[in-house]
Amino acid sequence: MKIAVTGKGGVGKTTLSAVLARLYAAGGRKVIAVDADPDANLGPALGFSEDEVSAVTPIADMKELIEERTGAPSDGMGKFFKINPRVDDIPDRFAKEKHGVKFLVMGTVKKGGGGCVCPENVMVKQLLSHLVIARDEVVIMDMEAGLEHLGRGTASMMDFLITVIEPGERSVQTFRRVKELAADLGIKRVSVVANKLRGNEDRQFLAERIAPEDLLGFIHLNDKVAEADRRGLSPYDTSPEAVNEIRLIKDKIDESE
Repeated sequence: MKIAVTGKGGVGKTTLSAVLARLYAAGGRKVIAVDADPDANLGPALGFSEDEVSAVTPIADMKELIEERTGAPSDGMGKFFKINPRVDDIPDRFAKEKHGVKFLVMGTVKKGGGGCVCPENVMVKQLLSHLVIARDEVVIMDMEAGLEHLGRGTASMMDFLITVIEPGERSVQTFRRVKELAADLGIKRVSVVANKLRGNEDRQFLAERIAPEDLLGFIHLNDKVAEADRRGLSPYDTSPEAVNEIRLIKDKIDESE
Protein backbone atom coordinates (compact mmCIF):
# COMPACT_ATOMS: atom_id res chain seq x y z
CA MET A 1 0.00 0.00 0.00
CA LYS A 2 1.42 3.37 -1.08
CA ILE A 3 -0.32 6.46 0.32
CA ALA A 4 0.46 10.15 -0.17
CA VAL A 5 -1.15 12.64 2.21
CA THR A 6 -1.36 16.26 1.13
CA GLY A 7 -3.04 19.47 2.23
CA LYS A 8 -2.23 23.01 3.28
CA GLY A 9 -0.24 23.65 6.43
CA GLY A 10 -2.14 23.28 9.66
CA VAL A 11 -5.01 21.14 8.38
CA GLY A 12 -3.79 17.95 10.09
CA LYS A 13 -2.13 15.93 7.34
CA THR A 14 0.86 15.11 9.55
CA THR A 15 -1.44 13.79 12.28
CA LEU A 16 -3.20 11.56 9.76
CA SER A 17 0.09 10.37 8.22
CA ALA A 18 1.64 9.54 11.59
CA VAL A 19 -1.35 7.71 13.05
CA LEU A 20 -1.85 5.70 9.85
CA ALA A 21 1.82 4.66 9.96
CA ARG A 22 1.56 3.62 13.61
CA LEU A 23 -1.67 1.70 12.99
CA TYR A 24 -0.18 -0.26 10.11
CA ALA A 25 2.91 -1.04 12.17
CA ALA A 26 0.79 -2.12 15.13
CA GLY A 27 -1.01 -4.48 12.76
CA GLY A 28 2.26 -6.19 11.87
CA ARG A 29 2.94 -4.48 8.55
CA LYS A 30 6.37 -3.15 7.59
CA VAL A 31 6.06 0.62 7.28
CA ILE A 32 8.17 3.45 5.86
CA ALA A 33 6.98 6.95 6.78
CA VAL A 34 8.40 9.71 4.60
CA ASP A 35 8.42 13.38 5.53
CA ALA A 36 8.36 15.08 2.12
CA ASP A 37 7.12 18.44 3.44
CA PRO A 38 9.74 21.20 3.67
CA ASP A 39 8.10 22.17 6.97
CA ALA A 40 9.06 18.80 8.44
CA ASN A 41 7.06 17.77 11.52
CA LEU A 42 6.37 14.08 11.00
CA GLY A 43 9.05 12.76 13.38
CA PRO A 44 7.50 13.96 16.66
CA ALA A 45 4.04 12.93 15.44
CA LEU A 46 5.39 9.39 14.98
CA GLY A 47 6.76 9.37 18.53
CA PHE A 48 10.42 10.27 17.92
CA SER A 49 12.00 12.50 20.55
CA GLU A 50 13.49 15.88 19.72
CA ASP A 51 17.01 14.44 19.96
CA GLU A 52 16.08 11.49 17.73
CA VAL A 53 14.60 13.81 15.11
CA SER A 54 17.70 16.03 15.24
CA ALA A 55 19.83 12.96 14.47
CA VAL A 56 17.98 12.37 11.18
CA THR A 57 19.80 13.90 8.19
CA PRO A 58 17.46 14.89 5.35
CA ILE A 59 18.29 13.17 2.07
CA ALA A 60 18.62 16.51 0.26
CA ASP A 61 21.36 17.51 2.74
CA MET A 62 23.52 14.41 2.21
CA LYS A 63 26.00 16.24 0.01
CA GLU A 64 28.67 13.54 -0.09
CA LEU A 65 26.15 10.82 -0.91
CA ILE A 66 24.52 12.95 -3.61
CA GLU A 67 27.93 13.69 -5.14
CA GLU A 68 28.86 9.99 -5.02
CA ARG A 69 25.61 8.79 -6.60
CA THR A 70 25.00 11.54 -9.17
CA GLY A 71 28.59 12.48 -9.97
CA ALA A 72 27.79 16.13 -9.37
CA PRO A 73 30.31 18.13 -7.30
CA SER A 74 29.00 20.18 -4.39
CA ASP A 75 29.03 23.28 -6.61
CA GLY A 76 27.42 21.21 -9.35
CA MET A 77 25.13 23.79 -10.90
CA GLY A 78 25.56 23.68 -14.64
CA LYS A 79 27.56 20.43 -14.53
CA PHE A 80 26.60 17.06 -16.01
CA PHE A 81 25.33 14.44 -13.56
CA LYS A 82 23.36 11.21 -13.49
CA ILE A 83 19.60 11.56 -13.48
CA ASN A 84 19.00 7.98 -12.32
CA PRO A 85 21.31 7.57 -9.31
CA ARG A 86 21.28 4.40 -7.24
CA VAL A 87 18.95 4.76 -4.23
CA ASP A 88 17.84 1.21 -3.39
CA ASP A 89 20.07 0.96 -0.28
CA ILE A 90 19.11 4.33 1.20
CA PRO A 91 15.97 3.30 3.16
CA ASP A 92 17.78 0.50 4.99
CA ARG A 93 20.97 2.51 5.57
CA PHE A 94 19.57 5.84 6.65
CA ALA A 95 16.02 5.38 7.94
CA LYS A 96 15.55 5.63 11.71
CA GLU A 97 13.13 3.11 13.23
CA LYS A 98 10.79 3.39 16.18
CA HIS A 99 7.48 1.74 17.07
CA GLY A 100 7.93 -0.47 14.02
CA VAL A 101 8.04 2.51 11.62
CA LYS A 102 11.07 3.40 9.49
CA PHE A 103 11.36 7.18 9.16
CA LEU A 104 12.95 9.17 6.34
CA VAL A 105 13.14 12.93 5.76
CA MET A 106 13.47 14.19 2.20
CA GLY A 107 14.49 17.74 3.10
CA THR A 108 14.22 21.05 1.32
CA VAL A 109 15.70 21.29 -2.17
CA LYS A 110 17.45 24.63 -2.50
CA LYS A 111 17.11 25.48 -6.18
CA GLY A 112 19.83 27.58 -7.73
CA GLY A 113 17.77 29.14 -10.46
CA GLY A 114 14.43 29.07 -12.19
CA GLY A 115 13.81 25.83 -14.05
CA CYS A 116 17.02 24.13 -12.93
CA VAL A 117 17.20 20.39 -12.38
CA CYS A 118 19.53 20.08 -9.40
CA PRO A 119 21.22 16.90 -8.11
CA GLU A 120 19.37 17.12 -4.79
CA ASN A 121 16.00 17.19 -6.55
CA VAL A 122 16.99 14.27 -8.79
CA MET A 123 18.04 12.26 -5.72
CA VAL A 124 14.81 12.95 -3.84
CA LYS A 125 12.57 12.13 -6.80
CA GLN A 126 14.51 8.96 -7.59
CA LEU A 127 14.20 7.80 -3.99
CA LEU A 128 10.47 8.51 -3.88
CA SER A 129 10.03 6.57 -7.12
CA HIS A 130 11.93 3.64 -5.64
CA LEU A 131 9.82 3.67 -2.47
CA VAL A 132 6.57 3.66 -4.43
CA ILE A 133 7.46 1.27 -7.23
CA ALA A 134 10.06 -1.15 -5.86
CA ARG A 135 9.50 -1.51 -2.09
CA ASP A 136 6.99 -3.95 -0.62
CA GLU A 137 6.41 -2.05 2.65
CA VAL A 138 3.47 0.19 3.40
CA VAL A 139 4.78 3.62 2.36
CA ILE A 140 3.09 6.72 3.75
CA MET A 141 4.26 10.11 2.49
CA ASP A 142 3.51 13.34 4.33
CA MET A 143 3.59 15.73 1.37
CA GLU A 144 3.52 19.49 1.02
CA ALA A 145 0.37 21.09 -0.39
CA GLY A 146 1.49 20.49 -3.98
CA LEU A 147 2.65 17.33 -5.72
CA GLU A 148 6.01 18.63 -6.94
CA HIS A 149 7.95 15.71 -5.48
CA LEU A 150 5.93 13.16 -7.47
CA GLY A 151 6.85 12.55 -11.10
CA ARG A 152 4.24 11.21 -13.50
CA GLY A 153 5.45 7.61 -13.32
CA THR A 154 5.66 7.66 -9.53
CA ALA A 155 2.27 9.30 -9.08
CA SER A 156 0.49 6.81 -11.31
CA MET A 157 1.67 3.98 -9.01
CA MET A 158 0.20 5.53 -5.83
CA ASP A 159 -2.65 3.53 -4.32
CA PHE A 160 -4.17 6.56 -2.62
CA LEU A 161 -3.74 10.31 -2.64
CA ILE A 162 -5.49 11.73 0.42
CA THR A 163 -6.16 15.45 0.74
CA VAL A 164 -6.78 16.58 4.30
CA ILE A 165 -9.13 19.53 4.50
CA GLU A 166 -11.04 21.56 7.06
CA PRO A 167 -14.77 22.31 6.75
CA GLY A 168 -14.46 25.51 4.74
CA GLU A 169 -14.87 26.66 1.15
CA ARG A 170 -11.18 27.38 0.61
CA SER A 171 -10.25 23.88 1.78
CA VAL A 172 -12.82 22.35 -0.56
CA GLN A 173 -11.33 24.31 -3.45
CA THR A 174 -7.87 23.03 -2.49
CA PHE A 175 -9.15 19.45 -2.82
CA ARG A 176 -10.64 20.17 -6.23
CA ARG A 177 -7.35 21.60 -7.49
CA VAL A 178 -5.41 18.64 -6.11
CA LYS A 179 -7.86 16.24 -7.75
CA GLU A 180 -7.40 17.91 -11.14
CA LEU A 181 -3.62 17.80 -10.85
CA ALA A 182 -3.72 14.19 -9.69
CA ALA A 183 -5.80 13.22 -12.71
CA ASP A 184 -3.18 14.80 -14.96
CA LEU A 185 -0.52 12.66 -13.24
CA GLY A 186 -2.52 9.46 -13.58
CA ILE A 187 -3.47 8.99 -9.92
CA LYS A 188 -6.71 7.01 -9.86
CA ARG A 189 -7.77 7.19 -6.21
CA VAL A 190 -8.04 10.71 -4.83
CA SER A 191 -9.89 11.02 -1.55
CA VAL A 192 -10.69 13.52 1.18
CA VAL A 193 -10.30 13.27 4.93
CA ALA A 194 -12.13 16.09 6.69
CA ASN A 195 -10.39 17.17 9.89
CA LYS A 196 -11.29 19.47 12.80
CA LEU A 197 -15.03 18.90 12.54
CA ARG A 198 -17.10 20.53 15.26
CA GLY A 199 -20.49 19.00 14.66
CA ASN A 200 -23.31 18.13 12.26
CA GLU A 201 -23.21 21.50 10.50
CA ASP A 202 -19.67 20.79 9.34
CA ARG A 203 -20.68 17.31 8.13
CA GLN A 204 -23.61 18.76 6.21
CA PHE A 205 -21.42 21.45 4.66
CA LEU A 206 -18.99 18.84 3.35
CA ALA A 207 -21.69 16.42 2.22
CA GLU A 208 -23.13 19.15 -0.01
CA ARG A 209 -19.78 19.86 -1.67
CA ILE A 210 -17.89 16.55 -1.88
CA ALA A 211 -19.10 13.39 -3.59
CA PRO A 212 -19.65 10.47 -1.18
CA GLU A 213 -17.20 8.27 -3.09
CA ASP A 214 -14.47 10.90 -2.54
CA LEU A 215 -15.02 11.24 1.21
CA LEU A 216 -12.82 8.79 3.08
CA GLY A 217 -13.64 9.84 6.62
CA PHE A 218 -13.87 12.45 9.36
CA ILE A 219 -11.69 13.47 12.30
CA HIS A 220 -13.25 15.72 14.91
CA LEU A 221 -11.59 18.69 16.57
CA ASN A 222 -9.65 17.25 19.47
CA ASP A 223 -7.85 19.09 22.25
CA LYS A 224 -5.65 16.06 22.95
CA VAL A 225 -4.23 16.19 19.41
CA ALA A 226 -3.42 19.88 19.82
CA GLU A 227 -1.82 19.19 23.21
CA ALA A 228 0.29 16.39 21.72
CA ASP A 229 1.52 18.80 19.06
CA ARG A 230 2.48 21.40 21.66
CA ARG A 231 4.37 18.79 23.70
CA GLY A 232 6.09 17.13 20.73
CA LEU A 233 4.27 13.84 21.32
CA SER A 234 2.53 11.41 19.01
CA PRO A 235 -1.28 11.69 18.86
CA TYR A 236 -1.25 7.89 18.57
CA ASP A 237 -0.09 7.74 22.21
CA THR A 238 -2.25 10.56 23.58
CA SER A 239 -5.59 10.68 21.78
CA PRO A 240 -7.52 7.39 21.57
CA GLU A 241 -10.54 9.20 20.09
CA ALA A 242 -8.54 10.46 17.10
CA VAL A 243 -6.85 7.06 16.72
CA ASN A 244 -10.23 5.33 16.57
CA GLU A 245 -11.49 7.74 13.90
CA ILE A 246 -8.32 7.24 11.84
CA ARG A 247 -8.62 3.47 12.28
CA LEU A 248 -11.98 3.67 10.50
CA ILE A 249 -10.27 5.58 7.68
CA LYS A 250 -7.57 2.90 7.51
CA ASP A 251 -10.26 0.20 7.31
CA LYS A 252 -11.76 1.91 4.27
CA ILE A 253 -8.32 2.12 2.66
CA ASP A 254 -7.70 -1.56 3.34
CA GLU A 255 -11.00 -2.53 1.74
CA SER A 256 -9.54 -1.41 -1.59
CA GLU A 257 -6.50 -3.72 -1.41
